[in-house]
Amino acid sequence: MTRTRSSSPPGCSAASDALAALERRLTRCRLCPRLVHHRERVAREKVARFRDWKYWGRPVPGFGDPAARLLVVGLAPAAHGGNRTGRIFTGDESGNWLYAALHRAGFASQPTSTRRDDGLRLADAFVSAVARCAPPANRLMPGEVERCRPYLLRELEVLDRLRVVVVLGGVAHTGFLAAERARGETVPRPAPRFAHLAEHHLPSGLTLLCSYHPSQQNTFTGRLTRPMLDAVFARARTLLSP
Repeated sequence: MTRTRSSSPPGCSAASDALAALERRLTRCRLCPRLVHHRERVAREKVARFRDWKYWGRPVPGFGDPAARLLVVGLAPAAHGGNRTGRIFTGDESGNWLYAALHRAGFASQPTSTRRDDGLRLADAFVSAVARCAPPANRLMPGEVERCRPYLLRELEVLDRLRVVVVLGGVAHTGFLAAERARGETVPRPAPRFAHLAEHHLPSGLTLLCSYHPSQQNTFTGRLTRPMLDAVFARARTLLSP
């Protein structure tokens, strides 16, 4: 499926400027000592297969269309993925799964995401995360997600055309709902449950879609298959249809 937008909606330039300003602030962040130490150590020591790379080694900003109606929220950058390339879900197997699925659903210009300058463009979609630094063993501390929340809140403020949010995994699900509360939106109690393909219509007007995270733990074991991931973005596409 392919999809293009004929013109940028009003306010797109202002949103682009606001996201650029957020990126400048975010990439200087050093609020979480454990994460700063880990991301910088990984960037120095590298791994053999990427020894010729100059690692990004900083917090990783969101990426995509400033006029997006679809927001995808993940966990955090991978140590040798986003922490290396400087773009979220880029340069690792999870990103291969995610952007290929977005491409099949018509949200991405190409199915691969290997580096910041590879030509990938998103249409009507924006990809973010509840934390912006690669965590040790892919495990975040609660305080780290909380300290990172203002960056997601600012994205939610700037991306004012959003209609659908896809969360990848339980941590992203919990983190996004916490962000909704933090920005003054009502979240039902009991909280919307997480399950693959679960769909929740929130009081804020957003529709929340849940997906298992495309981690190797899930994809190698078959807990998440390509058709399962495609079903999530097919539903998002249907919800965004006129």
